[in-house]
Amino acid sequence: MANPFDFEILPQPDDTTCGPTSLHAVYQYFGLNLDLHQLISEVPTLEQGGTLGVMLGIDALKRGFDATIFTYNLEVFDPIWFTRSYDLTERLEAQMAVKTEPKLHLASKAYVEYLVLGGKLKMRDLSAMLISRYLHQSVPILTGLSSTYLYSGPREHGLKNTPDDIRGLPQGHFVVLYGINENQDRVYVADPYLPNPLGELHHYPVSFDRLVCSILLGILTYDSNLLVIEPKKQGSAAKGKNSP
Repeated sequence: MANPFDFEILPQPDDTTCGPTSLHAVYQYFGLNLDLHQLISEVPTLEQGGTLGVMLGIDALKRGFDATIFTYNLEVFDPIWFTRSYDLTERLEAQMAVKTEPKLHLASKAYVEYLVLGGKLKMRDLSAMLISRYLHQSVPILTGLSSTYLYSGPREHGLKNTPDDIRGLPQGHFVVLYGINENQDRVYVADPYLPNPLGELHHYPVSFDRLVCSILLGILTYDSNLLVIEPKKQGSAAKGKNSP
């Protein structure tokens, strides 16, 4: 059993800063003390607000950490890129040459930078075994998911994220996983957003099935991933390559 380990997280200052706030908590856990507002100012943001998990990974790489992203985003990645010995940077650049969707280009350019900096990128079945592999080592997992599904709440509309089940759109969110129970059917979540429908505190358990659905539905906001940040190790993967 990966018992929940001590993991603190601050409240996110506004509706769009869950990503850097979760990243700040991971940095704090590993002993890197940064001012939250400074970090928020340094992490790139999207035009409509928020950020992408890969941008959080880039920040971690630049600060000397190792970073591994497990992606489930089929908008950006083709599964065969991970089952054959493709150069992921080359495939991303080739895809950008024939597709014009602005957010695809934004995400793809960020992934190219992430790979050039030495980040690892994988596509694996989203299983309890994968998640517990890191939590058993007391390594937190930052994940980009669908808050709409996680919270079972209404979709949201406009710049103020007003709940609206008719005009609203699904919303993305970042949280940190920090434990899993013995039966591997319940995961412990550190959530920077308060108040939230799952608890009055930043920490709460959620069923594994709901978590998995929430992560996979994160594709609607261009995330759907796990980001594992760890202190630097020896023997990084080749830049731009699909790592085993």
